[in-house]
Amino acid sequence: MYQQREVEEPKGRIAEWLSGPLRKNRSLYVRVGIAAAMINLFALIVALFTMTVYDRVVPNNATESLVGLTIGLAFVLLFDFVLKMLRSYFVDVAGARVDRDIGRTIFARILAMRLDLGRRSTGGLAGLVREIETLRDFFTSATLTTLVDLPFIIITLTAIALIGGWLVLVPLVLIPLVVLAALATQPVMRSLASRTLGEALGKQAVLVETIGSLETVKSANAGKLLERRWDAAMKGHSQAALRQRLTSNMSINVAGSAQTMAYTGIVIFGVFAIADQRLTMGGLIACSILAGRAVAPLGAIANLLTRINAARTAYRQINELMEQPQEGPDTGTGLTPSTIEGAIEFRDVDFRYPGAAELALSSVSFRIKAGEHVALIGPVGSGKSTIAKLLIGLYPPGSGLIMVDGTDVRQLSPQALRSKVGALLQDNVLLTGTIRENILLGREDLPDDEMIRAAKASLAHNFIATMPNGYDVRLADRGEGLSGGQRQAIAMARALVGSPPILVFDEPTSAVDTDTEARLMANLRNEFEGRTLIVITHRPSLLNLVDRVILMSRGRVAMDGTPESITRDVARIGAR
Repeated sequence: MYQQREVEEPKGRIAEWLSGPLRKNRSLYVRVGIAAAMINLFALIVALFTMTVYDRVVPNNATESLVGLTIGLAFVLLFDFVLKMLRSYFVDVAGARVDRDIGRTIFARILAMRLDLGRRSTGGLAGLVREIETLRDFFTSATLTTLVDLPFIIITLTAIALIGGWLVLVPLVLIPLVVLAALATQPVMRSLASRTLGEALGKQAVLVETIGSLETVKSANAGKLLERRWDAAMKGHSQAALRQRLTSNMSINVAGSAQTMAYTGIVIFGVFAIADQRLTMGGLIACSILAGRAVAPLGAIANLLTRINAARTAYRQINELMEQPQEGPDTGTGLTPSTIEGAIEFRDVDFRYPGAAELALSSVSFRIKAGEHVALIGPVGSGKSTIAKLLIGLYPPGSGLIMVDGTDVRQLSPQALRSKVGALLQDNVLLTGTIRENILLGREDLPDDEMIRAAKASLAHNFIATMPNGYDVRLADRGEGLSGGQRQAIAMARALVGSPPILVFDEPTSAVDTDTEARLMANLRNEFEGRTLIVITHRPSLLNLVDRVILMSRGRVAMDGTPESITRDVARIGAR
């Protein structure tokens, strides 16, 4: 389950991943500000229109003047409508662009994450990416309208003072009370915003974990356990969200009450001003309208501060992800050799998985010549698969060197290294898409002939050719609907396509029967010719494909020799 972690507030300037997209769209935000300012001015015109009608038109029955004023007001309202539509359009366009740019940057960072630093749960990470919407929503029309409305409070109060004199004291007394109420709730709101996000990510983690392992959950009859986890996650999130809403509503309701009090206060005290002949009926109505306009933005301030807290929490969490080191060289883009011969060396390599107590590899050293075929054997947990993951750069070594053609793999671009290595790992994951897309994954520019050659070598072509749409059949998530052997065959074709100079096969026949394994080995013998091969296996039959065997035990190299000598030595030790 996702665990909410305390993340420090970023220091200094706004991070480039956020400030860059905002700068690119600043012209749109300037237009939004101008439109909002004009809308505020039109609101003053409506109040003045009302005052003029009551003071000039009604007493004198000046219907002709009313017609002229109405026509003028109609134009104002038309422009007001157009400006509001333009404001919404500019905000939506800017929001879509910012959302797209930030989303692209964050997704690229996720792809470049270093796995050795530890990572969030899949659900927690997916939920965190959804927080982009929180940032985008902060830069919406409501936010900008509030920011533009604040300076207009002074203009509105000035208009009230000019029309109603001392009546301006009514909103002047109420405004500080609203501001104080909003500010008083902010420390609690900041804490609740962080907690609510953490609980939401935890709920997302439980949901994604359950959906991704439904077969396991059902077969193990673990539904009750997952229900309890889901109920706990839902309870935690709903309680945190409820407290956040209640705290936010407090300041919002204070502002709403203040707006009502401003209107009624103007009316009450305005009666005395009219009695003293210092105010007209039209002036009273205009002041009432303007008083509501003066206090209304303060109600929006409470919402604004709530959004600020949510956006700050989302920014802090996303920025933590963005500041994590990326895989590859610490400086520069890494070497991108056009060709690789395939010589491999591990020199005193130590490695520990994130959070593990013991080393997965300890002082591992061996050399593999270009074109050599080597098998890694040993008991479960001896470090065989770890060697494969380190070789293709999924994890950097804790200490020691891993070299390909005499170059430390940490100096190579991870993409360049992986383009020269065909890897078949234990988890044969197929992505949603066609069989063609899954085989050519990462090598989309290769022709169909090369794809078919690789599929024939892995025996995948045998069943693909019988499908109505062949290589264009769309696969469900993770290859649902295919057997384990079929998924493994497609994944093997993916590793073989493009004839990479280095092949790393982890249990390549674990999902097939002995007859299929024999046919597959006959195909692969020709495929492996001239390439460096590392095959990880528990099956003795696969040792016929290799010239050398490395026996791993407890993260160390226990034996290294020919298949015959290793088999003989292991048998002799077992006979003791």
